[in-house]
Amino acid sequence: MSMKWIEVIMPQLAESLVSATIAKWLKKPGDRVEQYEPICEVITDKVNAEIPSTVDGIMGDLLVEEGTTIAVGEAICRMQVAASDEEAAEQVTPTTQQQNEAQGHVQQRTSYTPAADAASTGVHDPNQPMRNRYSPAVQSLAAEHGLNLQNIQGSGAGGRITRKDVLAFVAQGGNTGAASVQSSAAAGQHASSGVPSGSPFSGLNRGNGDLGASAGETVPAADAGVPVRHSGIHLTESPKIPQIEVEGGGQGRSEYFIDVTPVRNAIARNMRQSVSEIPHAWTMIEVDVTNLVMLRNKLKDEFKRKEGINLTYLSFMMKGVVNAIKDYPIMNSVWAVDKIIVKRDINLSMAVGTEDSVLTPVIKHADQRNIAGLAREIDDLARKTREGTLKLDHMQGGTFTVNNTGSFGSILSQPIINYPQAAILTFESIVKKPVVINDMIAVRSMANLCLSLDHRILDGVICGRFLQRVKENLEGYTMDTKVY
Repeated sequence: MSMKWIEVIMPQLAESLVSATIAKWLKKPGDRVEQYEPICEVITDKVNAEIPSTVDGIMGDLLVEEGTTIAVGEAICRMQVAASDEEAAEQVTPTTQQQNEAQGHVQQRTSYTPAADAASTGVHDPNQPMRNRYSPAVQSLAAEHGLNLQNIQGSGAGGRITRKDVLAFVAQGGNTGAASVQSSAAAGQHASSGVPSGSPFSGLNRGNGDLGASAGETVPAADAGVPVRHSGIHLTESPKIPQIEVEGGGQGRSEYFIDVTPVRNAIARNMRQSVSEIPHAWTMIEVDVTNLVMLRNKLKDEFKRKEGINLTYLSFMMKGVVNAIKDYPIMNSVWAVDKIIVKRDINLSMAVGTEDSVLTPVIKHADQRNIAGLAREIDDLARKTREGTLKLDHMQGGTFTVNNTGSFGSILSQPIINYPQAAILTFESIVKKPVVINDMIAVRSMANLCLSLDHRILDGVICGRFLQRVKENLEGYTMDTKVY
């Protein structure tokens, strides 16, 4: 088959994107590449992304080293692809000098790592650093065939699973039997321990002298109590180790440097712009969410069984915010020097923290979704944020930001506005408190709502009324409220 060489250029992943940094090459020279298979990972000022191949072929020269920033439209590598007879005839055979220059160029521009050397020599990397990182194509293919990707052996760089691996597994009659056996065994262990699956008290043992309990006895659910809240977006991944440059290198060093990533640089730029351009004001209101807690406890197990995701407090809170914005549309606006632009679409930005950054993916047309729809969007965007699979489109178009600071125990916060929006609202931890109701003291589940506002657009009266409406919406949930 006749072959030809083509150049792969840096695509424009979004309208505002002008450059990106090559974070990691997933293919090395000589590797066969299938169409839609990722060839490299790039870092932009918003999210990390994978660049897929648009053709089937063989990877050639890597024209950009890892860690290099390159403009949109510039070539990043060369690939050898199939050519028609006419195209093959037009290919000019390079001279020996040109070949030598090309080889020297590859040696100069290509970044080699010990892991790449090991892969080229056929040595298996036991750590398999890319083993649990899946491309969207692999995930959709696995979902189509109902496969558990943990059961598939990856042949890509660092143990990465490719589409070819999934198709080969399907051709061999692979199934999810192993995963089912593991799930059954895990369920049996939970049942025998007497602790509900997923309980935060699972695995905790009492001491020998604790109320006469025997050693190794697990804490009963009734004794442990039911946790008041669970947001579903708690950080479960181990912290990423940043790339650092140690000064001096001696044992007695007093400091070290951490490289500022493009994402961290974008956060710094946006936060500085927000606090320097927007005159911030802050207000807070206390909300009785006892009925909401009871409603969620009533629905969460059935919802988890039907949808496969958690029914979070945040979904109820977002619905209350959306309905309040409908009544006070000025909250959904932007300052434009000589005018105020009020947005018709309500696109909620959701602040999601990872170990090394905070991102704000957007739920588009949140006013058109019910509570169940918001819960699905929250779960999907939070998962993509943790996995690093957000696309630039997920980050654009937000008109109002909601932050679930209660997910890590905060009871009071003063957030910085997500520029150029007019306000940001935080939902703090739910805490049981003694509250006076009709001259009687009752124990109620209470939470704080904290609002930071742009004082060029918004004033205390309108924001106070907005918060009161959010409070009414949250306190208006009853045991008959529907999520669908």
